[in-house]
Amino acid sequence: MKKLALLSVLFLLLYACNDNDDDNSSDSIVENIETGAHLFLYGYDTSDFDIIRDTVRSGDTFGGILDANGVANSKIFEVATTYKDSFDVRRMNVGKPYVLFNAKDSTARTQLFVYEKTRVDYTVVDLRDSIHVFNAQKEVTYTEKEASGIISSSLSETMDDENLSPYMSDKLSNIYAWTVNFFQLQAGDRFKVVYTEKFINDTIPAGLHNIKAAYFEHRGQPLYAFEYQADSLQLYTDYYDDEANNLRRAFLKAPVKFSRISSRYNLKRRIKYYGYKLRPHKGTDFAASIGTPILATADGVVSKSERRGGNGNYVKIRHNGTYATQYLHMKSRNVKVGEYVKQGDVIGYVGMTGNTGGPHVCYRFWKNGKEVDPFKQDLPASKPMPQEYVTDYQQFIIPLKNQIDCIEY
Repeated sequence: MKKLALLSVLFLLLYACNDNDDDNSSDSIVENIETGAHLFLYGYDTSDFDIIRDTVRSGDTFGGILDANGVANSKIFEVATTYKDSFDVRRMNVGKPYVLFNAKDSTARTQLFVYEKTRVDYTVVDLRDSIHVFNAQKEVTYTEKEASGIISSSLSETMDDENLSPYMSDKLSNIYAWTVNFFQLQAGDRFKVVYTEKFINDTIPAGLHNIKAAYFEHRGQPLYAFEYQADSLQLYTDYYDDEANNLRRAFLKAPVKFSRISSRYNLKRRIKYYGYKLRPHKGTDFAASIGTPILATADGVVSKSERRGGNGNYVKIRHNGTYATQYLHMKSRNVKVGEYVKQGDVIGYVGMTGNTGGPHVCYRFWKNGKEVDPFKQDLPASKPMPQEYVTDYQQFIIPLKNQIDCIEY
C-alpha cells in the first residue's frame, strides 16, 4: 500500500506540457456516429458508459485524472511504464481534449480514457480487464479547393484577408524557399493554389492537407510549382516547375522564415560609432524576434557548436568540400559537434549573444574556405527529375496548369 501511495504522489507530480501542435485546437473534436438508436464515440457504444468530456488544464496529469476517477494506481503505473512507446503520459499537452468512459455503477470508475493528440489522431487506453493501449485516427475525407490572393503587405496578412489557413503561408514558403525571398515580398506579388483540405465526418474542418499546384508571381516573374513523386521508391514528393525543373536547391535562401535582412554582406562597410573606420561585414544579418527557430540551409555535419567572443553562441556546418555555413548570436544551440543535420532542421534559436545591437542571426557563407556573399553565388540545384519521368510529368501537369491559369484573383 505504501508503494502504491508513493506512486500516486509521483504521478501527481507529472505536469502536463504546454506545447501545442499545428493541427489541433482546444475544442474537442469528437467522432459521433449514430447507428439505429445507439450513438458511437471512437467506435464505442456510449449507452454503455457515462461520458465525461474535458480538456487538459495546467497542473493536470494522467495519474491525477485517473486516480480521481477510481482507477487503481497499479494500472496507472502499468500504462505509464509498459505502454510509453504508444502513449507517453508525460506529454499530455495543456488544452488538448480528452474523454472518460466511466462505468454506470456505484464505482463510476473509468473504463476507457481517450486523449486527442490532434483533430485526427487520438490514443485509447482501455482499462477493462487486461490493459490495452493503441493509437487510431478518425475517418478523414479530402476536398480539393482553390484560392488566390494579391500581396498588399505580408503573405500572412493576405492569407488572413482571404480567410485561408495560416498554415498555407508556411507551406508556400516551404515550396518556394529556394526561389523566393519571402522577407522581400512586394505589394502586387500574387499567388494561386490548388490544395486539399481535411474534413472529419465530411463536415468538421481538420486542417490543410497538401498543395497540389501553385503559382507565385514575384517581382513580375511567374513561378509554377506542381507536386510530383518522380520515383515510386521515394518517400516524399518534390515540387517542380512547368519545365520539370526541381524547385529545391542545395541551399535555402534564408536560415529563418518570414524575416528581413537588416544588414547585408559588405566589405566596404564603415560605422559612425567606430569613427567611420573600415569594418567589413562578412555576413548577412536576418532580423527576427528572440526565440525564432534558426534552420540549417543545407544538409551537412556540424563542425562547431560553441560560445566564443563576439560570435556569441554559434554553429558552423560543413556541407561538403566546397561549402560551409555559420550562424551567429544564438540564444541557444540545438545541435552538437559531429551531428548530421538535414536542410530545414532547427539548429538553434535567434538571440543577442556576443556583439550585437538587436536580435538577429548573422548568416555567414563559406566557399573554398573564404567568406562570400551567398546571394551572389551560383548555387547548385537539387537533383533533377530523372529523364524517364519527364514525359509522364509533362502530361500530368497539363490539367493542373490549366486549372491554375483559370483561377481568378
